Amino acid sequence: MSHEAKIFDYQENGLSYTVTVYEKDGQFFADVQVNEGAMDVNAVYFGDDDLSGTSASLKGPLNMNGAGSVYEGEAVQWDEAIKLSDPGLGPDGTDKDTYLTQGDTLTIPLQISSLDDIDLFGIRATSTTTDAGSIKGVSGDPYTPEEPDEATYEKVFFDYGEDASGMPNGGYFVLATEPENNEFDIPALPAGTEPTFANYLNYFEEIGGDVGLVDSVAFYEEDEEGALQETFRIEAPEGGFEDAAAVIDAYDAAIAEMNGEAVGNDAPEPELMVDSSEETRDELPPVDADALELMASLTTSIIPENEPVVEDAEETEIPEMI
Repeated sequence: MSHEAKIFDYQENGLSYTVTVYEKDGQFFADVQVNEGAMDVNAVYFGDDDLSGTSASLKGPLNMNGAGSVYEGEAVQWDEAIKLSDPGLGPDGTDKDTYLTQGDTLTIPLQISSLDDIDLFGIRATSTTTDAGSIKGVSGDPYTPEEPDEATYEKVFFDYGEDASGMPNGGYFVLATEPENNEFDIPALPAGTEPTFANYLNYFEEIGGDVGLVDSVAFYEEDEEGALQETFRIEAPEGGFEDAAAVIDAYDAAIAEMNGEAVGNDAPEPELMVDSSEETRDELPPVDADALELMASLTTSIIPENEPVVEDAEETEIPEMI
């Protein structure tokens, strides 16, 4: 679901539901979710805050006359009404498609051109768990969901992978902030830059990094003792990343997977995820911090802008990376 949305709440004794109106892939939808109780959603109504003109209505038992035509003492003008089902559970009983119980969600396509078209949302429902057994529910004053805080990292490693002999091709470590004693001259984000992945990726390209050479990207955060630990990693698809947008898509897919969300069709699924649990870390060989910093100096100071570096195995012994 897009973060661009309007959320309507409804609460009555024995029944509580939420309606989320949103845009996805150029189309608009309403998700009706029951938070408490149950109801058979027979019709939905919606409109903007312009009260001029004739109000839309459905005939017979699906009308919104009376309680469904007023919100906070003001008359409501419905711009559109959509029938979903006839009243009564019928032979399907509680298996009826429009019958919702606690935790159920019904998604309804809407023929609108903008979220601004909806300021009021109404539901005509029967077989409800309210005292009356049916509702003509009207909700207004929608609110928008808060944007989630974007993840930040203490360090990101753009790894160019290994050559045929297993030697590192190089890559770039980038730090969130430059340390006072930057002995190995490791690149760091410009002062005041929020250490989000998008900013890391932009800076990586600014300092000569080549997205097409990236084999994987590793993300580091501080543990309870203040030491930097790799928490997860994304792998390039076969043939490498096409551009920076492809890297962002892979990152978004990895975050969605870790959060238990569905991965979009356009986002490549991450090929490798490193579990950040303590149990998994204990199974991995220990990482020598000084060795990693040495690797950082080797992989950032001697790489031409567009060519990976291949070290001579007989001249330089480089510690194995995780």
